[in-house]
Amino acid sequence: MLKGEFSDNAGTGIDGDRDQHFPVDVLRKAAGLGLGGVHVGEQHGGSALGRADGVLVFEAPASGCPAIAGCLSIHNMVAWMIGLYGDASQRERRLPRLCAMDDLASCCLTEPGAGAAQVYVVRARTGEPGPRGISAFLVDRDDPGISFGPNERKTGWHAQPTRQVVLDGAWIPADRLLGRAGEGFRIAMNGLNGGRLGIAACFLGGARSALDRSLAHLAHREAFGARLLDAQALRFRLADIETELTAARALDARDPQAPYLCAMAKRFATDTGYSVADRALQLHGGYGYHAEYGIEKIVRDLRVHRILEGSNEIMRVIVARGLTEALG
Repeated sequence: MLKGEFSDNAGTGIDGDRDQHFPVDVLRKAAGLGLGGVHVGEQHGGSALGRADGVLVFEAPASGCPAIAGCLSIHNMVAWMIGLYGDASQRERRLPRLCAMDDLASCCLTEPGAGAAQVYVVRARTGEPGPRGISAFLVDRDDPGISFGPNERKTGWHAQPTRQVVLDGAWIPADRLLGRAGEGFRIAMNGLNGGRLGIAACFLGGARSALDRSLAHLAHREAFGARLLDAQALRFRLADIETELTAARALDARDPQAPYLCAMAKRFATDTGYSVADRALQLHGGYGYHAEYGIEKIVRDLRVHRILEGSNEIMRVIVARGLTEALG
């Protein structure tokens, strides 16, 4: 049921996602299923699931709309940070509303972030140069000095608005500090480790949907009196796609505690997923370029995942660092 609702409201039909409708109503239905606080404790209204469970949770709605599934992943990354690093007052005040998705959350990084949320995790320099001088803060969209840029025009993710978050003379109370002063960089990196698994899972869901659509299309289309699905060359392509998706899922389920494993999972799953979606479009022939078949939307939505939570070039830097550090 939820998968269908994601598909309808997020615009997987004829050009519907270009209306830039952000389906808050659907997200709140998802919260009713426990998707608003996947990694948050039950005492605050969360589902108290581990990272491996979260991979499955975010993969499923991505088959309907990768953009909204990605939004769910980012929201849950912020909720996890507050649950782990927030003080008792912050947890009591923030987490129940985040778990119910009465408030949406986003994380401001170096790139322009999403401007549809109520709660933002923002990092600012509060001390010495380098990572130890960075602290994390919780910022509300209604705080004085907070404003937003115009809605950005994007290749994909039309169902999720993206705007610059502008802080101009903003004063944030001391009780908005998340964790301790100087911990902002560490909080961000730990949050991104889990966030990268979530984004990789969204990619797998979108790529799986593209493969399923291709199987259905090839089963119904005929050429020279035979189904396209019976052509050996096309069957070999499908076999390669299935093999790569299975390999990506296996890596995605690895230990989420090691940063370089998370980086490998994110890089491999998103590169593989985009290749799968692109080849799935190719298997549709000219129909794949038409909006009504839904494949072109999946390709557009999945492209940005190779940039989100750190570009795949940065993932390679992290993996290489893990290898070389082991050598001393």
